[in-house]
Amino acid sequence: MTTAEPQPQPLWQPTEERVAQAAVTRFQSWAAEHHGAPADGGYPALHRWSVEELDTFWQAVTEWFGVRFHTPAERVLGERSMPGAQWFPGATLNYAEHALRAAADRPDAPALLHVDETGTVGPTSWAELRRQVGSLAAELRALGVEPGDRVSGYLPNIPQAVVALLASAAVGAVWTSCAPDFGARSVLDRFQQVEPVVLFTVDGYRYGGKEHDRRDTVAELRAALPSLRAVVHIPLLGTPAPEGARDWAGLVAGDTEPVFTPVPFDHPLWVLYSSGTTGLPKAIVQSQGGILLEHLKQLGLHCDLGPEDRFFWYTSTGWMMWNFLVSGLLTGTTVVLYDGSPGYPDTGAQWRVAERTGATLYGTSAAYVMACRKAGVHPARDHDLSRVQCVATTGSPLPPDGFRWLHDEFAEAGSDLWIASVSGGTDVCSCFAGAVPTLPVHIGELQAPCLGTDLQAWDPAGRPLTEEVGELVVTNPMPSMPVRFWNDPDGSRYHDSYFDTYEGVWRHGDWITVTDRGSVVIHGRSDSTLNRQGVRMGSADIYEVVERLPEIRESLVIGVEQADGGYWMPLFVHLADGAVLDDALREKIKKAIRHSLSPRHVPDEVIEVPGVPHTLTGKRIEVPVKRLMQGTPLEKAVNPGSVDRLDLLQHYADLARARG
Repeated sequence: MTTAEPQPQPLWQPTEERVAQAAVTRFQSWAAEHHGAPADGGYPALHRWSVEELDTFWQAVTEWFGVRFHTPAERVLGERSMPGAQWFPGATLNYAEHALRAAADRPDAPALLHVDETGTVGPTSWAELRRQVGSLAAELRALGVEPGDRVSGYLPNIPQAVVALLASAAVGAVWTSCAPDFGARSVLDRFQQVEPVVLFTVDGYRYGGKEHDRRDTVAELRAALPSLRAVVHIPLLGTPAPEGARDWAGLVAGDTEPVFTPVPFDHPLWVLYSSGTTGLPKAIVQSQGGILLEHLKQLGLHCDLGPEDRFFWYTSTGWMMWNFLVSGLLTGTTVVLYDGSPGYPDTGAQWRVAERTGATLYGTSAAYVMACRKAGVHPARDHDLSRVQCVATTGSPLPPDGFRWLHDEFAEAGSDLWIASVSGGTDVCSCFAGAVPTLPVHIGELQAPCLGTDLQAWDPAGRPLTEEVGELVVTNPMPSMPVRFWNDPDGSRYHDSYFDTYEGVWRHGDWITVTDRGSVVIHGRSDSTLNRQGVRMGSADIYEVVERLPEIRESLVIGVEQADGGYWMPLFVHLADGAVLDDALREKIKKAIRHSLSPRHVPDEVIEVPGVPHTLTGKRIEVPVKRLMQGTPLEKAVNPGSVDRLDLLQHYADLARARG
């Protein structure tokens, strides 16, 4: 008889009081009474029910959160297949109407708290947010903006961006945004695909203690977007509106009751962008109803947010976490917008924002947590973080040392901190696994798969694995899965992105382990998508810029998750005859990437190589090179029969060995 392995001790366990007060506990009792959910067995039993009785679960979510349908649905799920699941056919609603509901009960309470690098906190009340959205929505309609038209923002994380998103949604228009640190080429690769009719823009932004003028970039965008009917100028740096642009202040001056156009459940709410490894970034379309339901579930049940909370996540408008943050309004929560550098004037900057705004849930990147640990920051000792109930991290897996460090720093200050490492994707604008307020936290693990999400780890043959590394798959539809990609008329690009490995099952492109306790460990990307600070980028964008330089014959870029939580992104270059990789050329490469794409795309190192290996069909071999750099032996990293020049791969293997 074998003795069972001793179970690891949790780092954190919720108190009985916390479990009893959690919204997910109350939801379970209510769903047991009204919808036949299991009354006992806690979260694991609720989760099992939510995936086995998918229709009933999502019906329960709409009732629990009081979702207002202008036209009721015929049923919860029409077509169940993936891709192409039909949610709530026949129903109409409006996302913005739900985001502004708290204005009726708490008009004077803050809906938004805006903080910039000076540390000044500027509140916007629910009544004022509602008034501005009403005024701007009326002006958009006056400009001829109709349901389905695209409205774009080249904006930092400021209240005006939230107002513009909500006004677009109220009208039934489709919102899309990029952060102003993106260069013109990067923005146009995105916006030109969707042909916006309105562009909201700033004259510049402040970051790292400096002002960055973006007027030339804005002029470039205007010239290259012939679909624009109007440009709206937000004078963040105080400059006058350029010729032919409308001034923001005039558009939000009215006192107009907002009109919320009822749209079908699957009507597009916004377009997000996720770079594949070839071609243009994918333009991912998510629906008003799908995002509304998924975010109510995620924020109201998993993050346990409500009217008393203050929700701060460090993000920019170019990352899905910004859209997720704005959805905090759906739960009546005060949303904290921080516009500035994550580490200015010092590494502890984000903790200062959490302190000044009384954040109860503070979200950041795993990379920032590790940087604080390295820099000797003591968040809970040096700041009053007594209101912070939960620190959540995403963007990359939080290493075990990050869990320990956060726990110990808060415990020393007498705080009982819930640490939520979460993982999802731009593709669903939500989490697959992560925060559960009623479950223990184990070091290095995400607490559990999310409700309604049948998350599994699969082997190549499609068999579920426990306690073994497999592909992250989702075997049932989620409401926030893309309704489609823009400019993908036959749906082939959408299908090939997620459904070409296992027919009818979503394969996300992450390696995971599902433990026998039901928790989840994320091991990083199983494909070659780059993921820096939570922003996924395609290598193709980088190749396009680098290979314009006459000195570069060909290049290869990879991103490597490291054991200490870091992320190493080297660029390998095969030089043209006579070219020399000196400091001047390295700087030229970095400058080109910074200017054409963004500072996030700049590699950590530029390394000369004798050539770039390809598959027999001519595709650059990125994943095997990544595996070599992670220490996988050559014979296990690649199928030798699929490579044009195996001798070149040996060079990369030697490089990896030399780096140790």
